[in-house]
Amino acid sequence: MDTSKTITVQIINAFTANNEGGNPAGVVLHADHLSPENKLEIAKKVGLSETAFVSKSASEAFKLDFYTPTKQITHCGHATVAAFSYLKQKGLLQNANSSKETIDGPRKIKIIGEDAFMEQLAPKYTSLETYEARILNSLKLKKSELLPNTSIQLVHTGNSFVIIPIKNPELLKNLQPDFELIKGLSEELEAIGYYAFTVDTSDRNSHATTRMFAPSYGIPEEAATGMAAGPLACYMHDVMQIPQERYNILQGHFMKHPSPSLIKVNLTIEKGKITQLMAGGKGVVKEERTITLDH
Repeated sequence: MDTSKTITVQIINAFTANNEGGNPAGVVLHADHLSPENKLEIAKKVGLSETAFVSKSASEAFKLDFYTPTKQITHCGHATVAAFSYLKQKGLLQNANSSKETIDGPRKIKIIGEDAFMEQLAPKYTSLETYEARILNSLKLKKSELLPNTSIQLVHTGNSFVIIPIKNPELLKNLQPDFELIKGLSEELEAIGYYAFTVDTSDRNSHATTRMFAPSYGIPEEAATGMAAGPLACYMHDVMQIPQERYNILQGHFMKHPSPSLIKVNLTIEKGKITQLMAGGKGVVKEERTITLDH
């Protein structure tokens, strides 16, 4: 066997709750010798929503490239948490402050205990009033089933997500997503997908429970989405006026195959404005796979 064509991939569940559940990502260390074509082939063979490739960086602690089975993307929250949790477990992180180079610029990483947190940008909000009827239709929702005194918004903290506030967990659980419609709207809005949530949660230590739909990225529903939890925390702080500096966000409970996840978001507030946010959680290694490249 040509070992240069044999790649070891760690399958790591990020944003686990009590070491269970979470969202699996592939992580490949020492990926400097892999071409973009190699990375896409590996991500396709791994078959998870994202795989992170870790290599050397001239400007930051590490360079991370993220691939879905179909394309490269700029950022991925759960794959970042998976990668840095694994680097920490392997003894490859020197201290609590680290950083990643991505194709969309550098981001800070912070390690707190066993959790890895990643920096996101200060939020930008866009009203989706003109899209509201189409968005509601794509989930078979009525306007009256949204949280009162709120609105559907596009929130950007590095990636854009459609944030959808829903009245109660029952409605959230019983959503009927039309993936073709969601895909079309997500592409039209240049959003990763929909992040539907309710603040009515049975866990007194959490602030919201969520569902994430990203069919345009080949992900019908995802168990944990760090890049979406950041925008949601900002939305709760700025739009809903829920003044916290730390939000615990649950995800994955209402999936067909539940995978309960916990995402922690820390906001930095200066003069009432969010200037920085860090979203994070814990990564747990679940298995090791060997991938053989065809070319």
